[in-house]
Amino acid sequence: MNVPILSVLAAIITLIVGYSFSWTITPIVIGLTYAIAALGVSIMARAGQVSFGHAMYACISAYTVAFLARAMPGADALLLILAGVVASFAAALVVGSFVVRYRGIFFGMLNLALSMVLFALLGKLYHLTGGSDGLRIVRPTLFGLVMERAAFERGLLVLTLVLSLLLAWWVQRYFRSGSGQALSAIKTNETRIEYLGFSAYLIMWKGYLLSAVVVGVSGALLALMQGLVTPELGSWLRSGEFVFITILGGAGHAAGAFLGAAAFEFVKLASAAYFPGLWQFLLGLTLILVIFIFPTGFVGQIMKRIATPKPARN
Repeated sequence: MNVPILSVLAAIITLIVGYSFSWTITPIVIGLTYAIAALGVSIMARAGQVSFGHAMYACISAYTVAFLARAMPGADALLLILAGVVASFAAALVVGSFVVRYRGIFFGMLNLALSMVLFALLGKLYHLTGGSDGLRIVRPTLFGLVMERAAFERGLLVLTLVLSLLLAWWVQRYFRSGSGQALSAIKTNETRIEYLGFSAYLIMWKGYLLSAVVVGVSGALLALMQGLVTPELGSWLRSGEFVFITILGGAGHAAGAFLGAAAFEFVKLASAAYFPGLWQFLLGLTLILVIFIFPTGFVGQIMKRIATPKPARN
């Protein structure tokens, strides 16, 4: 199975659907931002570490976009995205320097605690952040062009699809690299990694930085798509959704984040449309079924089936 070709074909089909039915652009872009965020979370999941607070990096990136857009009204969307990613990277440099020393539930809950501190600050500093009302973003130029809302959304769809493909390729390349293999080995036997002369701390820190950068991209894109940023972007519920998608899709391959996001958005939209009072229940039930039927997620099951040799015919 040629995953890159299938990925490009899926992107082309998504683009055609978005251009043919303009009302689908918003849910498609939002779904892709969730997939990108889950892609970042899956990096740490490779090491057996689940962060319940990674939404703070999407939030930091989104607020950076909002602040810079207000300070520099003529800034292009690409510059805003770059600034948001740099801010997420800078925050991860500091936070990751001590968070990656912990493992298991301590790693997950420490990230959660820090994200909730940020969430509380954003809600309290009303004069800077707008509090729970958030900050509106005036539509910026895209590729140096001033666009109407419809054209801007179509351009943002193209940009999000391109970034999704590039990030998936980058993360998968990292998984196959020496650093990525070492990160996976931490989950298996961290002590042996240390005996071989590698620093588990540096391996985890590099993975954490990459994870924060990828999640930061999702926050910047979401901010531009919504035109509004609120503290809810960094809430523990948002982090839980990223973890939910990661578990659904599996962390065995970069494609797992996108499969998980597609399943997540489909179940959420379908259940909200037909069972509005039970959509959380249906999401939870879906996760339970996936864990029991596909313990390694959708992508893990697909890889298992591909790797299983077919019986020879007589």
